[in-house]
Amino acid sequence: QVQLVESGGGLVQAGGSLRLSCAASGNVFGFNTMGWYRQAPGKPRELVATITSIRNTNYAYSVKGRFTISRDNAKNTVYLQMNSLKPEDTAVYYCNLRIGATTYWGQGTQVTVSS
Repeated sequence: QVQLVESGGGLVQAGGSLRLSCAASGNVFGFNTMGWYRQAPGKPRELVATITSIRNTNYAYSVKGRFTISRDNAKNTVYLQMNSLKPEDTAVYYCNLRIGATTYWGQGTQVTVSS
């Protein structure tokens, strides 16, 4: 069984920065993809960024140049450095892990950006 534990959300003013972390425990092995998704009130969940175990990355257009995803394979941890935050970045951010055909989700962490 795999568990994902997120941390680092909070309240920040527009233009500020936050760093999210997500640690995976359990049977995490082999090639996998970790990432972050977000869901704002009344909107569907959307991709923010993903990174494979060989560090290929993919970003949503809305966060390119502002957010950076990284990972520590030894710790099975993925990070999301968020800079130049905007009020429209306000959402619950979910950690995601894909191993083959299986997907795991974290419980979510709230990020609120005030204007």
